[in-house]
Amino acid sequence: MPLTLKSMASSKKIVVTGAAGFIASYLAQELNAAGFDQLILVDDFSIESKKANWQTLQYAACIDREDFLSWFEAHSSEIELVYHLGARTDTTEKSQEILTHLNLEYTQQIWKICSAAQIPLVYASSAATYGLGEFGYNDEHSICSQLKPLNLYGISKNDFDIWALEQTSCPPHWYGLKFFNVYGPKEYHKGRMASVVFHTYQQIKANGQMKLFKSHHPDYKDGEQLRDFVYVKDVAKVCQFLAEKLPTNGIYNLGSGKARSFYDLARLTFEALELTPQISFIDTPLDIRDKYQYFTEANMSKLLSVGYTGGFHTLEAGVFDYVQKHLSKELKD
Repeated sequence: MPLTLKSMASSKKIVVTGAAGFIASYLAQELNAAGFDQLILVDDFSIESKKANWQTLQYAACIDREDFLSWFEAHSSEIELVYHLGARTDTTEKSQEILTHLNLEYTQQIWKICSAAQIPLVYASSAATYGLGEFGYNDEHSICSQLKPLNLYGISKNDFDIWALEQTSCPPHWYGLKFFNVYGPKEYHKGRMASVVFHTYQQIKANGQMKLFKSHHPDYKDGEQLRDFVYVKDVAKVCQFLAEKLPTNGIYNLGSGKARSFYDLARLTFEALELTPQISFIDTPLDIRDKYQYFTEANMSKLLSVGYTGGFHTLEAGVFDYVQKHLSKELKD
């Protein structure tokens, strides 16, 4: 019977890639809180703006991502589980070479080692694979090859999903998670790619206002673009659930299951600070205007069908928790 998080001995090691980044560093923190300190953290740890994400974590080793694959091959017998959340996540990235290396080929190598050593694997896919939602937002394997991502990032993620589904040699348990719009603590280094909650908080502190992107689509009013926003605390819970319960292998959506507007997200940030919303609109930058998702909403029925009962924060609860318990305390002047 394969070991799970509940039965792992403390000597067993869990790999977390992308550990200096947003979601992975939060997951590592939660694993520490659950008693797992034998973590193998993998990333480029030289980036100053990310150091706060990982320096207080408990871990067995930090390994540079370019050294990890050779290390993993040599030490695979020591590893019980891999969370591969590291990737090039900038949706405006124009280098096919970078995306192919980090999001496709690198992940293929991790898959192959996990398959050979029979190590469970949880990896990050993305809702960016869905493009304009021509085939809906259903995590059915049969539609992966038909999806039309809007940018090179989404293409790289979908290319791996397609490749994974074609494999006959697989990890004993594997899960590809299509993250929707994740927000929450430890995203502070992400700059332009950080959530609207983070940017609203920063703009409020700077000048008391928030500027959202206008809509350039006739079916959506300014600020009424709709996305599925999911709190990072819920994402971490799902990641842990998969390792504990080992449900059916495959690709799973990971959103809240409810589309909400960017205006709601900004408004709630003001309300969490007990302020009257001051929201205006600016043109969407040209480099993303034609590759912009105006609507996403995860169909969460597959995850629920395999027994996930942990629930998801409403947008109201998630934003208030993030602003009042994290942003207001962790980003003080």
